[in-house]
Amino acid sequence: YKSTDAGKTWSHLGLEKVGQIGAVEIDPTDPKTVFVAAMGQAFQNNEERGVYKSTDGGTTWDKVLYDSDSVGAVDLEFAPNNPNIVYAAMYRFKRTPWTIISGGYQEGGIYKSKDGGKTWEKKTKGLPEGLIGKIDLGVSAADPLRLYAIVEAPVEEQGLYRSDDQGESFVHVSDNEDLVNRPFYYINVDVNPLNASDVFSPGIRSRDGGKTWTRLNPPHGDNHDLWINPNDSMIWIQSNDGGANVTLNGGISWSTQNNQPTAELYQVEVDDQYPYWLY
Repeated sequence: YKSTDAGKTWSHLGLEKVGQIGAVEIDPTDPKTVFVAAMGQAFQNNEERGVYKSTDGGTTWDKVLYDSDSVGAVDLEFAPNNPNIVYAAMYRFKRTPWTIISGGYQEGGIYKSKDGGKTWEKKTKGLPEGLIGKIDLGVSAADPLRLYAIVEAPVEEQGLYRSDDQGESFVHVSDNEDLVNRPFYYINVDVNPLNASDVFSPGIRSRDGGKTWTRLNPPHGDNHDLWINPNDSMIWIQSNDGGANVTLNGGISWSTQNNQPTAELYQVEVDDQYPYWLY
C-alpha cells in the first residue's frame, strides 16, 4: 500500500499474492524507485517469492531476484553512498502447524547488485557455507563501505558478521546468543547513521562494531525494530509487541507503553452454542 498524504489515506499497489513482506526500501535519490523483499506465503511454497522493483512508484512491478518457490527475500538495504548497489537477504522458510522450517543447506544467503537490481551475485566469502537461515542487514551513512549481517546458522557459525568492503567479504565478529534468540521471530540489526561502530539488535547494543554488547532496557520485552534519527542519534523509536516507545536521550528513559491502544493477540476461540460466541 502507498500513501501520498502522510498516512491519512492509502491506495493498493498490488503484489497481493506474494505473502509476507520483509522490507520495503525507497531509493533515496528517486522516490519512484522502490524495492520490495517478498518472503512468501507462510504456510505454503509460492512462485511469487523474491525481490521486486518498481520504477513508477508502485504502479507496476518486476521480479528482479528469484531463488525458488521455497526461498524468499527477508531484507534489503541500499549502499548509503550509491543506490545502484543493493543488498538482499534471501531466506528459506515455511510455517506449518507442527513445525517451523527456518533455513536450508546452500539455500538463501546474501546477494548484491551493482546495477540497481538488474543482475545479482551471491556473496559467500567469510559467511557460513552449509546450513543458513534468516538474515538481517544493517548499514550506516557514516561508513558506506561497512555492511552488517546477523545470520542464523549452526551454533559455531551464527551471530553477527561484518563487511568493510561493501559485502565482498565478511568476518565473524560476535556469536552472542542474544543476537540469534528465536531467529524465526526476531533477528534485527540497526546501525547508528552517525556512527558505524554503534550497532543495535533487539534489546542490546554494541559500541565497538559488534565485538561486545550491553543490554538496553526498553519498556517491553519482545523488541523487533529500531529507528534512529539521522540528524540526532540520541532520538530513537523502538517497536515491540506492545506498540512503540520513544527515547530522546539514547535509551536512558523511554515514553510510556500505556498511551496507545495496541496489543498482540495470541489466540482466538469459539464456543459450542448457536449462534457461537467468539473469544
